[in-house]
Amino acid sequence: MRERYLSIPEVADLLGTTERFPRRLVAERRITFVKVGAHVRIAESVLFAYIKANTVEPVRPRRRARRAA
Repeated sequence: MRERYLSIPEVADLLGTTERFPRRLVAERRITFVKVGAHVRIAESVLFAYIKANTVEPVRPRRRARRAA
């Protein structure tokens, strides 16, 4: 299957952010991207890997030990 490359507006839409956030990721080199002439494209698999790497799992609250009365 062929890799799908997303434009900045498509990445922003998938992440539910403005275009500024994916542009900042690219400018800070925090995500792998491809330049095609003047255009920046991000592979869909790279975006999903970035999301997975930055996903924070919830912490289960510890149960308190019961105190004797």
